[in-house]
Amino acid sequence: MEQPPGDGPIQSISEPGIKAEGQLLYTMRKEVAELLGRQQSNFPGAQPVSFARQHLEELTRQDYYVCEKSDGIRYLLYSTEDDTGAETHYLIDRKNDYWFITNRSFHFPLLNDKAQFHRDTIVDGELVWDSLPNGGREPRFLVFDCLVIDGLKLMDRTLDKRLAYFKERMYSPYKKLFKEFPEELKFQPFYVEMKPFQLGYGIEMMFKQVLPGLKHGNDGLIFTCRNTPYKHGTDPHILKWKPPEENTLDCRLRLTFPTVEPDEWEKKDGILEPFVDYDGVPKAELFIFKGDSGLDRYEYFADAHLTEAEWETLKGLGDPLNNRIVECNQDEQGRWHLIRFRDDKNEANHKSTVSSVLESINDRVCDTDLYQAAGKIKDNWKARLARAEQRHGASKP
Repeated sequence: MEQPPGDGPIQSISEPGIKAEGQLLYTMRKEVAELLGRQQSNFPGAQPVSFARQHLEELTRQDYYVCEKSDGIRYLLYSTEDDTGAETHYLIDRKNDYWFITNRSFHFPLLNDKAQFHRDTIVDGELVWDSLPNGGREPRFLVFDCLVIDGLKLMDRTLDKRLAYFKERMYSPYKKLFKEFPEELKFQPFYVEMKPFQLGYGIEMMFKQVLPGLKHGNDGLIFTCRNTPYKHGTDPHILKWKPPEENTLDCRLRLTFPTVEPDEWEKKDGILEPFVDYDGVPKAELFIFKGDSGLDRYEYFADAHLTEAEWETLKGLGDPLNNRIVECNQDEQGRWHLIRFRDDKNEANHKSTVSSVLESINDRVCDTDLYQAAGKIKDNWKARLARAEQRHGASKP
């Protein structure tokens, strides 16, 4: 297989290609909406809700699969063709930006024809950095759902069926190709893998085997209902569990700097009027998102606790700070702290999301609670399975 010049791994998982702008971006969003049968052209990905104590009971009522929650960047991978009929791929982020993958070696062969490729296909996943034994790292795209493949809409199928379609039609031919041509892997922008799922009661396996063996960062678990359809937007049947100390909010940061009186040295330098002190620790306020309508789109949530040392670190970044989206967590004294900037998001959490996260924080579910619930989850799963097999047997002539 002849390689186009310059192909190889991406250098950034937050900017994995060329960002579509203007008319192209509008066209792409409209194209994807039509492919999914949607009227809206906003980001079509499903969004989880935060795990609360009530969800322990929910896991016993329905079949849930569980997988690790990677500390990466969420993308939908859109496979299509360009105006010349060439295979083309975009990564769609939560800001609904479309990143064109410039690497022309990136190829997903069809099941029975490795020269042909998939069109009208959208899969859901996360782009992560995997650590290598030599200290290096490599980009990897971990697939955990499939919305549509070759124009066949899968959103109304069960999760196991959606994943089975992806595995059979797209993933297996992809793996087979690189088994035949392993030397081609180094030309790929990133490796693609299916994220492994366990049955919802496989808590011990997740904590003792899966999580310790990961090559990338992890910040919790995702429980996804097997029976419910893929839902654009917030899905109450996708549950995001984090250790209680890692439950976080994404807020908009607004800084207000103190006005101070000049001291005697400043007066000697001719500064006689009160002035804004940009070196002093500012008041840091956190705002959450109320909605798109009207001018008053944000609601004050809380003050962020900012120490002098933290402020010196932030100043040293040399970056604009005001109005950035920041991820925050709460300490045992109830104070909110800045963890990191979330430039991969263009909006703070909606107040409904904030309520959900606060519920998770106040109604803490720790790993011990999950361990203790696993037996009941398993018993109920087995009972449902036995009833289904009984009905299936009774329906046979």
